[in-house]
Amino acid sequence: MLLDNNLTLAILRKAEAEGYGILAQVCYDANSVIAVVRAAEKCRSPAIIMLFPVTLAFGKGPFLQFCLKAAHQASVPIAVNLDHATDPEHLELALSLAEQGVAFDSIMVDASHAETDEENIALARPYIERAEKCGIAVEVELGRLEGGEAGLRVISDAKLTRPEKALEFMKGTGARILAPSIGNLHGLYLRPPNFRQDILKDLQNTFKGSIPLCLHGTDQLPDELFKECIKNGISKINVNSWAREPYVKTLADALQSKPLPDAIEDATKAFEAVCERLFEVFGSAGKA
Repeated sequence: MLLDNNLTLAILRKAEAEGYGILAQVCYDANSVIAVVRAAEKCRSPAIIMLFPVTLAFGKGPFLQFCLKAAHQASVPIAVNLDHATDPEHLELALSLAEQGVAFDSIMVDASHAETDEENIALARPYIERAEKCGIAVEVELGRLEGGEAGLRVISDAKLTRPEKALEFMKGTGARILAPSIGNLHGLYLRPPNFRQDILKDLQNTFKGSIPLCLHGTDQLPDELFKECIKNGISKINVNSWAREPYVKTLADALQSKPLPDAIEDATKAFEAVCERLFEVFGSAGKA
């Protein structure tokens, strides 16, 4: 089987079996990639480096090659994932690079903007079939999350995942990782998050040991909510601004008084520190 040795799936299946979560950290530049690797090696934790399509479009093959080498040459398991690939040109770029031998370990084929599950499946499946031929595991979203982040389109009408539809949906797409909509959203929560843990529990009962579950929309979430989601079946946890904001602020502040290389080092350490804390919260520290 083409995905028997897929790194993302191996990392997530071990996490699910042992009851901890995997930090999937969005990286916009080389410094943040280096920060994830440093933090993961220091904490002996598995991890996932994530790129948004806008970053892939900017750096193209050479930047993806850098990310893959940095991740795969680390002393702990680190995979590289493309998050929220929605537009055909971004999917085509990722898959054409894969067909040339420069392949993500996993990608999210995001057709959650579709009006129906059937349309979602029809849009996603051709890309999923093509990805699997390259050994790439694919994540899909059932339902729809509201909001937006730096580098992502804004979605305004959320739809919760219906667990009774999930098995049919995953069979229809052929995808290997599921991102459910449980009341989570991209960007800032204007009200305290109200996650439908009952949906997660139903999905865990359906998919445990076969389809890993991924949590999106993690800005500002309290540690205890992360832990509850992990207990109820989440193994991949997508993170962006937790590390991005301290990195940007530290870089801007340091540039007022320090040379560029010193400012970059300070900012990279700030990014690392957030990753290290989240490895502890998610329970993955020491698991590699």
